[in-house]
Amino acid sequence: MYRHTLTAILLLLSTIAVARTERVTLQGDHGRLVADLQTPDALPKRCPIVILCHGFGGSRNNALFHGIADGLEKAGIATIRFDFNGHGESEGDFTQMTVPNEVEDARRVYEWVQADGRFGRIGIAGHSQGGVVTAMLAGQLGKKALKGGVVLLAPAGVLRDDAIRGTVAGQPPFKGDPLDPPEYVEVWGRRLGREYIKTAFWLPIYETAAGYKGKACIVHGTSDRTVPYTYGLRFHQLWRGSEWHLLDRFDHGFGPRPQEAADITVKFFKKNLQKNKSK
Repeated sequence: MYRHTLTAILLLLSTIAVARTERVTLQGDHGRLVADLQTPDALPKRCPIVILCHGFGGSRNNALFHGIADGLEKAGIATIRFDFNGHGESEGDFTQMTVPNEVEDARRVYEWVQADGRFGRIGIAGHSQGGVVTAMLAGQLGKKALKGGVVLLAPAGVLRDDAIRGTVAGQPPFKGDPLDPPEYVEVWGRRLGREYIKTAFWLPIYETAAGYKGKACIVHGTSDRTVPYTYGLRFHQLWRGSEWHLLDRFDHGFGPRPQEAADITVKFFKKNLQKNKSK
């Protein structure tokens, strides 16, 4: 009986897809970008894939993104999560990072995925500043390029208003004129360059995002003090027919339960990417 039970377990395990993570490097706007490509071990032909864009000062390795990647992998969907220039393991200087060059980084990742040949339908998701990058890139690419849809997680549309007020990432206002900012400002122990503030001051976030007409989902928390949920609500109002999930008492990082935001994201992409996977 023991032998038969062991054989049954081994057969069951052989049918379960196991995640496979591949380290990828590609050329970004300010040097080489480092990414993790996570796929089911039994990679289906033209596998659907989701691009994940982290937030300001963050990296590709966070609990929220791991939860999304693991959930999608179980559904047979690949993910690629990467570090923006000046972040994590990617090249570049944080003082030279701007939202426009992060949009270009994300575009380069999209182009890499599109050219790889293993993948079919593409979706994209971004958290915080990565949500702004995601929304703007989606507006530039359009729904035909992103057939899998778009998810914004606490998108930091506030960053333009912050620049106008002379502050960054919820920090106290810096000294000087926001139109002529200092060479750098200290943010979380790091130096953020003046070009970030200058470009953020005029950044056409919602105007650019308006070019996207496809499937979308926005998730925000009522206890987000970094980016009030009204900035996420504005994306929902801009993108007609989008899903809107307002999580009661969740903060900017979706504490106390990031997995809840991850589960909403996974459910959205399963619905949009498991249809006609090869197209």
